[in-house]
Amino acid sequence: MCRALFALACVIASAALAAPPAAAPALLVPYELRTPDDVARAIREHYTKHELHIPMRDGVRLFSHAYVPKDASRPYAFVMVRTPYGVAPYGVDNYPTAKDERPLRTFAPAPELIRHGFIFVQQDVRGRMMSEGSFVDVRPYVHNKTGTQFDESSDTWDTIDWLVKHIPNNNGRAGLWGISYPGFYAAMGAIDAHPALKAVSPQAPVTEWFLGDDFHHNGALCLADAVLFYGNFGPPRPEPTWKWPPHFGTETGDVYDFFLRLGPLSNVNARYFKGNIAFWNDLIAHPDRDAFWQARDPRPHLKNVKPAVLTVGGWYDAEDLFGTLETYRAIEKQSPGASNTLVMGPWKHGGWLRTEGDFLGDVRFGAKTSLFYQERVITPFFLRHLYGSKQPAAPEIWSYETGTNVWRTYDVWPPPQAKPLVLRLHDGGRLDPAIPAEPSRASWTSDPSKPVPYRDRHSNDREAEYMIEDQRFAARRPDVLVYETEPLPADVTIAGPIEAEVWLETTGTDADVVVKLVDVYPEHTADPDPNPRGVRMGGYQQLVRGELMRGRYRNSFERPEPFVANQPTRVRFTLPDAHHTFRTGHRVMVQVQSSWFPLFDRNPQKYVDVYSAKESDFRMAAHTVMHSKAHPSAVTLSVLGPWPLSTSRP
Repeated sequence: MCRALFALACVIASAALAAPPAAAPALLVPYELRTPDDVARAIREHYTKHELHIPMRDGVRLFSHAYVPKDASRPYAFVMVRTPYGVAPYGVDNYPTAKDERPLRTFAPAPELIRHGFIFVQQDVRGRMMSEGSFVDVRPYVHNKTGTQFDESSDTWDTIDWLVKHIPNNNGRAGLWGISYPGFYAAMGAIDAHPALKAVSPQAPVTEWFLGDDFHHNGALCLADAVLFYGNFGPPRPEPTWKWPPHFGTETGDVYDFFLRLGPLSNVNARYFKGNIAFWNDLIAHPDRDAFWQARDPRPHLKNVKPAVLTVGGWYDAEDLFGTLETYRAIEKQSPGASNTLVMGPWKHGGWLRTEGDFLGDVRFGAKTSLFYQERVITPFFLRHLYGSKQPAAPEIWSYETGTNVWRTYDVWPPPQAKPLVLRLHDGGRLDPAIPAEPSRASWTSDPSKPVPYRDRHSNDREAEYMIEDQRFAARRPDVLVYETEPLPADVTIAGPIEAEVWLETTGTDADVVVKLVDVYPEHTADPDPNPRGVRMGGYQQLVRGELMRGRYRNSFERPEPFVANQPTRVRFTLPDAHHTFRTGHRVMVQVQSSWFPLFDRNPQKYVDVYSAKESDFRMAAHTVMHSKAHPSAVTLSVLGPWPLSTSRP
């Protein structure tokens, strides 16, 4: 960066931090930003780009871009993102363009903020791309840091401290945001926050990689995500570079076929990674939730959070739905005085910024929900906390109720008026609150060589649309159990977590249990308009929520244990929250299965270390779900209002 920019150096810091925020300034960009071309034009016309090497307390320098408003007539607040994915385009003369939309999507949390005017800072985190140092995945938080000890919290602190002292014409206030992995860095920046950091927005934040985000769910490996992601993200970077490694992808047009042909997980290193992907080696070395994983859980450290927090996520996020809800809950529990807001829309991963949010797959939402969020939620959040702008009072919870397709507001999540409703599994595929009158059971044969696919369409990647996909293809398989209610005479709205309790008897010594909650549409349901794929919505079985539990972890994620063959065993787990209305005439359905491939790796159904299992360890097994008073398999929903169907009696 040129020396002239630093002419006002350290004098700014103390005065700026002490001064009260000014009212939100007039718009920096006078025209509306309707297209990617408009956004790219606004950045080039109204901002000057600078490349920085910001020193950390241990001497490592982190590469950063600062886009500073050309209009220097007023002070500006910082809006910063820290990312392991690069801050392209590199070079002071290179600005984001409409031809490569990714830099535009990561430039600001909403295009409207570009119009208002901020100093936008983008930083390569330690050890990634052009920054110095060594990269550590989900780097653990360090308690009571002294001297040159560092973590992501201190790197954020050091960056903000340098910015407010060295960037002229700033107002001493900073905001931090990020989606997915950058969301993790945003959440970590809220811990032990710099006094200038006033607003933080973790969006779909990576949170706990063994229990529910990205690479494991309840101990089972998210196979396609882990291999495809780390094949591209994981190769070592020997020195700073602006170039990504060569692309890694499947060798077939069908991700299901690719991973089935892969065979046991040990073949990932043998055929592809060759031991060179450090985090994949960590996965293999830590198959249970030991100290390695526990140290990488940021939730226990979200205490005494000082900045205002706006956590954002999507009900159909296939990657970090768990992290969004858990980040909100951790701050709510451990920082009771914090300004803590949650926004949940009908979005896939990052869809609130990367799409207009009016549909996902075959399901239409009737409005451009992302534009509502950008204009009514995230823009006022940063204006309020970074410029002191008078904005309408914000609710604590913005939640989009799918099914009815309407935004709802609450004071807390889940809403306390949501009450538990137990729907028990009955003989004959019936789903009902009543306790089964007579014991019964339903069985299937689970074959690891023919796992249940996660979707009925073919692609060479894991696609997010499975989160709402029609489940009729699965319901027709002999290795999927189906239970459903009668048609509902009135709407039923769920708002909160879903509990699954399955009493399982198996001939093996390990088993996976998959439970899916499904909304079954009436046969007369109208087709979407437009309808380019010619989908028929009559009888559509929309996935509302699904989750897998690796049975060996049913009692403890730290101390797994085998099943005793042919002994009834309770497998109980929590599915992520949902906010959905089953409309009048729809049915509530539950599907139970023992594989979901290649979302998750195959269970050998023999109690062995899955990462070193041989092909001969994978065995067919008979699984039986029990429904009786003694062994009551069920799902428990969080329901707003009464259950409208009469309960059958024993």
